[in-house]
Amino acid sequence: MFIKPNDTVLERRIENIICYGLPLPIIILSIFIGTSFNPFVAADDELMDMTKNIILNVRLPRIILTFMVGAALSVSGAVLQSLFRNPLIDSYILGISSGAAFGASLAIVYTLSFLNIYAFVGGSIAVLLTYFIAGKDRQNSTITIVLSGMIVSGIFTALLSFVQYVSNPYKLQAIIQWTMGNLHSASWNEVEQAIGPILISGTGIYFFRWRLNLLALGDDAARAVGVNPIPDKIFLIICATLMTTATVAVAGIISFYGLFVPHIVRMLVGADNKKAIPANIFLGGSFLILIDTLSRTLFTFEVPIGIFTTLDRKSVV
Repeated sequence: MFIKPNDTVLERRIENIICYGLPLPIIILSIFIGTSFNPFVAADDELMDMTKNIILNVRLPRIILTFMVGAALSVSGAVLQSLFRNPLIDSYILGISSGAAFGASLAIVYTLSFLNIYAFVGGSIAVLLTYFIAGKDRQNSTITIVLSGMIVSGIFTALLSFVQYVSNPYKLQAIIQWTMGNLHSASWNEVEQAIGPILISGTGIYFFRWRLNLLALGDDAARAVGVNPIPDKIFLIICATLMTTATVAVAGIISFYGLFVPHIVRMLVGADNKKAIPANIFLGGSFLILIDTLSRTLFTFEVPIGIFTTLDRKSVV
């Protein structure tokens, strides 16, 4: 069966609309969707002030933070899958999220400042351990990397459980809610806390996206064209780890989001990272806003967003 050129052009337009056209309308709609107020019936000054306060200080920082978190997890997942040449890899499976959660939980329990730094250190140790264990297998096969990540993730999950066990009841409740993945406490302070690491690492990945295509072909292919893959790999892994740990610090563990969203993007725009990385930014951010909107509006109570992403992952599988 032959595909007409017009059909191909139409498909590309649909793909571009899905990847790049959805964020703005989703952001606008999510601002006004909720149970706490109706902006269309706000008539007097008091109600107008309340509506303005809800939009500017409650909804807007949450939407911006959600977009950044979704984009960061999606991009980091795409980077790790390309670097490891493994479609089953993401920050959760590699143990980065569990390591970051352990580091951040220590900061919560002992009331330490710079929670981002502790999350980054924990996530970095996790990915180094995973790569070290998988490195025993010279081929770095899919099974080896996945099993190594599961081992490291299990270790840090056990350590996190120990921290929960020895913490007092108040901090225990905070840690449990935080590890489910939650954006209910989003504020401008958390936006400021996350925007630096995500923007810096995301910019680095964006400008290295064409080299990511080369690294995805393997070390031998990179060396064949005169590129030393080791520095590039280290740089991109650091960027992916920094993005993941920044999201864990402000939103907790959002499981599997960085696993299935890059697959959706590749189905839409292809495997070329020059196109896939920008698409992961826009689609990853807007899709998480959509999930977060559902999590706070479907029921009379708010469901942790990590529960929805796990359900999405199982439905995709």
